[in-house]
Amino acid sequence: MQATTLSFENIHKHGELFANMLRARHTTFIGRNNWDLPEANGMEYDQYDTPASRWVAVHDFGQVLAGVRLTPTIAKCGVYTYMIRDAQLGLLEDIPSNLLWEKAPVASHIWESSRVFVSQSVPAKLRLRVQISLINEMVTSARSLGATSLLGIIPEHSPRLARRTGLDCQTAGPILTTGDGESSVCVNINLASKLH
Repeated sequence: MQATTLSFENIHKHGELFANMLRARHTTFIGRNNWDLPEANGMEYDQYDTPASRWVAVHDFGQVLAGVRLTPTIAKCGVYTYMIRDAQLGLLEDIPSNLLWEKAPVASHIWESSRVFVSQSVPAKLRLRVQISLINEMVTSARSLGATSLLGIIPEHSPRLARRTGLDCQTAGPILTTGDGESSVCVNINLASKLH
């Protein structure tokens, strides 16, 4: 098992990994969660999959086990910036605008973490190992990009997992329940406190 951070500059060095990650996102978010998202050729994507973003994939022999997208909060593409801010601005009809207690930040040292998933094909006995690999690569990559904190939407009970894996994760908004009955919450992840 290995973890790789992909960018538009290095995608060509990793064969099908980027496409396989988008396929794994499709399986997770469209196939399992029934989210209404853009898709093509069995891959899920959206307006935030731009050259400004980075994608972390945990993979084993071509199979993507987990992933996350990192986007700078200073990103801009047409009317869009990053998912949490755009939701707060009312640009995304499927995400409530009251997801944060404060105004969504725009700063070069704050990045957004989105489209986080662990494949259902990962056996229960390996899930924690896969999650730790994903978190470690996410933290390493975000720091290398100059981030001191990440802003993300995670399942309501995930802050407990974050603490188990050594992340300093603080709730940044109210608990939100979506139409599919899932509860999520925005969090700030302080990268300065995770030193390994």
